[in-house]
Amino acid sequence: MSEQLGKIEKPEAEQFQNKRKLYLVPLIFCSEEAPPEYSEKYKLYWAQVNQHIANLEARIGMVNHIYHESISLAGEDGLKVMAKLNSASHEIAKDKCQNGAILEATEDKELAEESMDWERFILIGFFSKKVASLVSELYVEATHKRYEHIAKRINETLKPNEVGILFIREGHLVQFPSDIEVFSVSPPALDDIHRWQRDRLSEKRSEEKDERH
Repeated sequence: MSEQLGKIEKPEAEQFQNKRKLYLVPLIFCSEEAPPEYSEKYKLYWAQVNQHIANLEARIGMVNHIYHESISLAGEDGLKVMAKLNSASHEIAKDKCQNGAILEATEDKELAEESMDWERFILIGFFSKKVASLVSELYVEATHKRYEHIAKRINETLKPNEVGILFIREGHLVQFPSDIEVFSVSPPALDDIHRWQRDRLSEKRSEEKDERH
């Protein structure tokens, strides 16, 4: 079950007592070369995420376990990797760990790397349809195993009446155990980022069209 934050009508902690809860946070990145207008939206997004998590903790429960895409190490070692991967999610995770939460080893390193390698091949493109089909099949297989592993790790470590938080990219295919209540953190700034990305893509396509003519 997945509920968007804005649609939750004052949930009481009691109604989720003894249940497993998961706060689901879309993982958004920003490079050093990003345009200033995107960087501003990125910073606003993570500020809103931080506030929404605080609201959820006040109403439903404090975070006990942290799960993060691409992190295959637990504790301090995992935090060091996270700091290089995404400073914004790292700051939130570090704060939760200082308050008693545990950063779990979320990924299987080999599965994650295999999945990302196949994805890179797909992004490059192919001349051969046969090769494209083969690589796509291998990518789907590796990604399926990767997400299965993430779901398994959450299921193994998140206990009744505990709260977890998962940072993962949009479009993921993780199937959460049916007894976990999932709360999607989706602040207004996320829509602004999506709109900005669509506008940039539209502009790029328009420019490419003009160049062909």
